Amino acid sequence: MQQRKWFTEVEYTELLALCHFLPGPASSQVGMAIGYRQQGVLGSLIAFVGFTLPSVLLMVMAALLLQSSALTETLNGVLHAMKLLAVAVVADAVWGMAKKICITRVKTAITLITAVTMLVVPGLSSQLTVIFLAGLVGAVFLAQSGSSVQPLVEKGSSWLSPVCLVVFAGLLLGLPWLASYSPSLELVDTFYRAGGLVFGGGHVVLPMLQAEPLVQSAISSEQFLTAYSFAQAVPGPMFTIASYLGVAYQGSWMDGLIATAAIFLPGWLIVIATLSLWPKIKSISLLSGAMQGVVAATVGLLVAALYQPVFVSAVLSPSDMAIVLSVWALLCIAKLPVWSVVIAVATFGGVFL
Repeated sequence: MQQRKWFTEVEYTELLALCHFLPGPASSQVGMAIGYRQQGVLGSLIAFVGFTLPSVLLMVMAALLLQSSALTETLNGVLHAMKLLAVAVVADAVWGMAKKICITRVKTAITLITAVTMLVVPGLSSQLTVIFLAGLVGAVFLAQSGSSVQPLVEKGSSWLSPVCLVVFAGLLLGLPWLASYSPSLELVDTFYRAGGLVFGGGHVVLPMLQAEPLVQSAISSEQFLTAYSFAQAVPGPMFTIASYLGVAYQGSWMDGLIATAAIFLPGWLIVIATLSLWPKIKSISLLSGAMQGVVAATVGLLVAALYQPVFVSAVLSPSDMAIVLSVWALLCIAKLPVWSVVIAVATFGGVFL
C-alpha cells in the first residue's frame, strides 16, 4: 500500500482498527475499503470479488464433490484429520484472542460469563442476549475518550452513508419477518444475520452460524465441522464457510452463492456507511466501551464453540487428542506455515485414519 501510495502507514493502521471495530469479516472489509477509496462503490465490489472468489469456488466445489460421491475410507480419514486440525486451530485462536482482549477484570468476566451461559443455555436467543448485555456492561465500565483521527476517505456522496445504514438495519430487522412468510428467504435471513452480528470476524462466525435454527435443522454437526475444516484449509476469508454450508443446505451450488452473498452483504454495507463517519464514531466514549464489551463476549462465544461443536464432534478417542496436541505443537511451537500443516495432516489422515 505504501509503495502504491494508496495509504500512509498511519492511515492503514486506522483502517485496520475500523474494520475490527465493525461487525463483519474484518479482512474482507479492509479490501472493500481499499477498493472504495480508490474507485468508489464499484472499486469496493471489484476488490471484494478479487479477494473472495477463489475461496468461494473452492468451497462450492468441495461441497458438491462430497455430496455427489460416496466417501471412500481414505477420504473419510482425510476429513477426520481435518476436523482434528480445526480443534487445534480454534484452540489457538481462542488463546490468542484471550491474551489480546481479556486484559482487564471486566473483560475477563464478560468472556467467562458468556462462555458459561452459552454452554449451559445454547441457542441463538442466548447468544444475542449475552452480546447485548456485554455491550451495556462495556458502555458502563469500559468507556473511555476516543483518540482524534482523520477521515479515511476525503470525499464521497453525502447520501451514501445514511442509505447504507438504513439498508443494513432494514434487512437485519425485516428479513426475519419476510422469511416467516416466504421460506425461500430463510437462507438469506440466516446468513445475513450471522454476517451482521459477528464482531471479530474469522473464527467468531462459527458459534453464530452454529446457533442458527436453519443450520441446526438442515445441516448435521459433521457437515458443519467439515465445512469449517475446509474453510480453514483453503486461502481466503473464513466467512466463505457460507459457500459450503449453502450447498450442504439443499445440494445446490446456487444456494452456496446466495449464502455467500448474504453473509458478506452486511459487512459491505456497514463499512461503506462508516468510512467517513469513523472519527465521530470513535470519539463517542460510550459506544467505544460498548464495542469493547461485545468483542470480549465474542471470545466467550468462541470458547463455547471450541467445546461444542468443534471438540465433541472431532475428538473421539485418546489418540485423536494426541493428534490435536501434535498439530497444535506444529502450529504454535514449531511455527510451521499453516499450508504445510494442512498438507501434512491431510496426508496423515488419508494413510493412517
